[in-house]
Amino acid sequence: MVGPKPQPEQHLLAQSRIVRDWLTALPAEAFAAPTVLESWDVRTLTGHLVGVHTRLTEALRQPTRQPAVPVHELVRRYRHDAAMIMDWTERLTGDHSGPELVRQLSAAIDELAEALSPEAPRPKVIMTPRGPGRTADFIATRILDLVVHADDLSRSWPGRPAIEQHRPALAHCTRTLAAILAAQQPGRSIEVRVPPFAAVQCGIGEPGPTHTRGTPPNVVETDPVTFLRLATGRISWAEAREAGAVTASGQRADLSPALPVLS
Repeated sequence: MVGPKPQPEQHLLAQSRIVRDWLTALPAEAFAAPTVLESWDVRTLTGHLVGVHTRLTEALRQPTRQPAVPVHELVRRYRHDAAMIMDWTERLTGDHSGPELVRQLSAAIDELAEALSPEAPRPKVIMTPRGPGRTADFIATRILDLVVHADDLSRSWPGRPAIEQHRPALAHCTRTLAAILAAQQPGRSIEVRVPPFAAVQCGIGEPGPTHTRGTPPNVVETDPVTFLRLATGRISWAEAREAGAVTASGQRADLSPALPVLS
């Protein structure tokens, strides 16, 4: 008998515990090491991850009757609030040591798991730090945070085993980013394929031929991790093309004007 299909919140918690366990295994001195994120060491990134979890728990307790801002618009606000997010992260990190922050992260994961339990109330719209949003959308962006920061940490420590990307979390993250891209760039002139998880159509630049059936006029294809890095500004379109991580066919198969979709 097939059991119930895992829900996105289960993917979030699974990825959270994978990241926590990887951080737990680090020696204390490792938290002072720089990461691929400018001005963020491992300790700071760990403090940010504590906040990712506590903010979701807090938001779940703040239902609102205000209309939800569409997720593709909500994520645009992060770029404008980058300095505020950095200040918030520094306050969370404080003078805590890396191991202390990992213990806080573990406690935050446990508290979030309780808030996400089937018995807990689940409002449809909640007040997020960037405004009112659908609960499902905010959970999706937290999955994205966990997946992208797992990749950040792995790239920061190439000599250590990489953090495992929980496949359902990576799939959910890929579909979220693809949907955001399509919503931010409406149209059908370019098809973006991220096998095996997503394929969307979007329009970039001047209106051009649209795709209705058969072979699209412009196709971009890449793998989920490269798409994650492109969509969040970790690598540029030119860097991905030069590395052979993206294939593009058609004169207008260029996503650079639309990237990053959030950062």
